Amino acid sequence: MKIIDGKVISAQVKEEVKEKTAKLKAEKGIEVCLAVILVGEDPASQVYVRNKKKACEYVGFKSLSYELPGDTSQEELLELIDKLNKDDSVHGILVQMPVPKQIDEKTVIDAISPEKDVDGFHPMNVGALCIGEPGFVSCTPAGIIQLLKRSDIDINGKECVIVGRSNIVGKPMALLMLRENATVTVAHSRTKDLAEVCRRADILIAAVGKAKMITEDYVKDGAVVIDVGINRNAETNKLCGDVDYDNVAPKCSAITPVPGGVGPMTIAMLMNNCLESALRKAGE
Repeated sequence: MKIIDGKVISAQVKEEVKEKTAKLKAEKGIEVCLAVILVGEDPASQVYVRNKKKACEYVGFKSLSYELPGDTSQEELLELIDKLNKDDSVHGILVQMPVPKQIDEKTVIDAISPEKDVDGFHPMNVGALCIGEPGFVSCTPAGIIQLLKRSDIDINGKECVIVGRSNIVGKPMALLMLRENATVTVAHSRTKDLAEVCRRADILIAAVGKAKMITEDYVKDGAVVIDVGINRNAETNKLCGDVDYDNVAPKCSAITPVPGGVGPMTIAMLMNNCLESALRKAGE
C-alpha cells in the first residue's frame, strides 16, 4: 500500500512554479502578482490567507493582501474587485470564502475577471472546463490530478467514483477525470446503495465533508482512495478526513492521508494558476 504524500508532491509543483517565475522576471521583467481579499475575522480563513501569503513569498510572487472589516458592504467589495480587474500588474484575484452574509457569494465570483479568476470558480472558466477549452480549473481537483499522475497512477480507462457533487470539488473533478479518459460516476447523499456504487471504483474520491464516512465496506481491494475531506474529530479534536483511514488503508493500493494529502496541493495549484495567468498575459 502506497501513501500518496501531498507535501512532497506540492513541494515539487511549487519548485517548478518558482523556477518559471524567476525566469519570467529575468527575461521579461514581469513580476507575478496575486491579490487576496479577506472580509471579516473568520479564524479558518485567516489561516488560509496566511498560508497563501507564505506560498507567494516562497515561489517569488508579489502578494497584495486586503483585509476588510466584517461589515464591509457588497458595493465596497465589488469596487475593490473592479479596481484589481483593471490593474495590469495583478495576475490573480482571490476572495477568501465564506464571505459575511450581507455579501452575495455568486455576485462576487461573477465580478472577478475570468482571466484573473485563479480559483477557477467563474462560470466562464467552469464552462471552458466543460467543453475542453483553456481556462482555470479549481485548485483542489487540479491538485488531485497532479497527485495521481505524479504517483504514477494510471487514470486511462479506469472506473472512478466521486462521492460529493459540490461546484468546488465534485463537479469539476468529474470533468477532469473524464478528460483523462476515466469512466466517471458522481455519487452523493441521495445515491441508492452508496457503498455498492463505491465498491466499483478503481479510483474513489471522497468529498462529502462527513468525518470517516467512507469505511472499508465502501472500498474494493486494490482501489486508489483520495480523501478530500477535512474534518475535526469530535472525540480527539484531531483533523481527519471523510475516509476511515486506519480501516480503509490496508485494502488500498494507494491512499492520501489527512492532513498531508490533498490539502497542500490546493495552494500549490493556486500558485500554478497564477503563474499561468501571468504567462498567458505575456503571450506564452
